[in-house]
Amino acid sequence: MGMTITEKILSKSAKRLKVIPGENVWLNVDVLMTHDVCGPPTIDIWKREFGKDAKIWDKNKLVIFPDHYIFTSNPHANRNVELLRQFASEYQLPNYYDVGTDRYKGVCHIALAEEGYNVPGTVLFGTDSHTCTSGAFGMFSTGVGNTDAAFILGTGKIWEKVPESMKFTFDGVMPPYLTAKDLILQILGDISTDGATYCAMEFDGEAIHSLSVYERMTLTNMAIETGAINGIISVDDLTREFLSSKCRQDYEVFYSDPDAKYLNKYNYDVSKLEPLVAKPHSPDNKDTVRNVQGTKLTRCYIGSCTGGKITDFEFAAGILCGKTVKAPTFIVPGSTLVAKQLEERKLNGISLKDIFLNAGCNLAQPSCAACLGGPSDTFGRAVDGDTVISTTNRNFPGRMGSKKSGVYLASALTVAASAINGVITDPREFIL
Repeated sequence: MGMTITEKILSKSAKRLKVIPGENVWLNVDVLMTHDVCGPPTIDIWKREFGKDAKIWDKNKLVIFPDHYIFTSNPHANRNVELLRQFASEYQLPNYYDVGTDRYKGVCHIALAEEGYNVPGTVLFGTDSHTCTSGAFGMFSTGVGNTDAAFILGTGKIWEKVPESMKFTFDGVMPPYLTAKDLILQILGDISTDGATYCAMEFDGEAIHSLSVYERMTLTNMAIETGAINGIISVDDLTREFLSSKCRQDYEVFYSDPDAKYLNKYNYDVSKLEPLVAKPHSPDNKDTVRNVQGTKLTRCYIGSCTGGKITDFEFAAGILCGKTVKAPTFIVPGSTLVAKQLEERKLNGISLKDIFLNAGCNLAQPSCAACLGGPSDTFGRAVDGDTVISTTNRNFPGRMGSKKSGVYLASALTVAASAINGVITDPREFIL
């Protein structure tokens, strides 16, 4: 029996010829990532458990991005960043990207890709559930708790159970009104938020490999919303081209064997799918945009590790160009590079940034912003009574702010179309 791509990568990391789903193996970690929310407690645990002479297993493999609660006056949030700053200075960490400096990058999951840390065939762990985003690069990437991260920080290893794999194949040519967000919402509606618990979600098919690398990151990003441990997409020419632009040439590529065993297989024809939303208050509360269109909105939000990539803003700008929004609309670039691209890239001779400003949108500095709620002065944070449509990844009560608000998850196309009308709107109204 052959192995899946995930099993092959874990086999390599464990220095084994073969691994079998369900068995536990010691993995050698290639990269550990943390941020301002989980970094300080991880460091505290590491110092307590490894003692006053604790040593980082490999400083070059530790990456720290302040990104979650940063543009705020909240003293507790600011204290967390200061703790990271002190730690980075004390241990002379080369991969600390401090906010308020030229090194600041933005949201960790997007920055990992932009800074070349996503390498096919490797193993990356992060203190954030959406670390699975990096699986779009043909690598194993997943989130861990602070205690596990502290153990990795001191040893470079982790004891992990090999997951079973599930395969999701999307055939056909992507229609212009669909994005990767619609595909993952389709899956979530079909299998629910626990339908892939501790499984590897493997995405394949003509439609998947037609997507840009940034779009693929949307799929793997939201694998965790199904309960999966990781999402993964095999390397192709688009992946290689992206990696080459980041000066990454030396890596090992793995593909699933034809006789690899999967727990389940799902097949879709994208020509038969339509724009979707996840209604409050769960990412699997799927419905078609057509069924909920007309729902009055008080806030529209385009940003986050899921929907704050340059491709998301290109989708949105294509609809918003020359239009004016009727609902307050918040634009949050996922990284400093994306913010720069908003100024450089043009549509009809107008920069994307100016398209958003001309449409009446509110632009923020690159960060997680309201995706995780945050302190009361967080940009775009939902308040009591808000009905929000958002490109983010979760819509649990209180996720984007007030527990007395409701959040619809959707693609950047759907959010932009809805912003123009002030009610949930099918993007096909502006595309077809």
